[in-house]
Amino acid sequence: MEPEKTFKSNSQKNKHTDDLIDHYWGSIDYVSGLIKASEIKAGLILFFYGILLNFTYKYLETVLAEGANYLFLYVLLAAWFLCTATSIYFSVRCFMPRIEDKYEKNIFFFGDIISKYGNVKEFAKPFHTISCDEDQLFDQLGQQIFIISKIASYKFSCANKALRY
Repeated sequence: MEPEKTFKSNSQKNKHTDDLIDHYWGSIDYVSGLIKASEIKAGLILFFYGILLNFTYKYLETVLAEGANYLFLYVLLAAWFLCTATSIYFSVRCFMPRIEDKYEKNIFFFGDIISKYGNVKEFAKPFHTISCDEDQLFDQLGQQIFIISKIASYKFSCANKALRY
């Protein structure tokens, strides 16, 4: 009976480990989806401004000729232009990568794989070692979740600022 208990506890442990791995990768996929959503939002904002600015450029001479004596119109146009330029600025910032080097090297981060692990053989060994050690594996996955969450937060902040303006 003792061997069966050991077998059951190992299979339960393996099941728990499998569930944890799924949870970590699910979290990474979820946050990666948030990054994509913020970039789509910023892209739609830029698309909208492309259409709006094209329309504005087409009829700007007519509006300025008709409202040449109205100072309020010029103030309103200047305020609109500043808001539009600020919104476009934040939309573009959403697409700009922000990679920080102050973290430990991570086997799941593409920048570290290329720059900190050397060639393919030098990467394969630590990747295998870390993948076999649950504590190191979950530590690396947790760090990656934190880093991409920070990126997602920044991108959503930029997209929301662009939307507000």
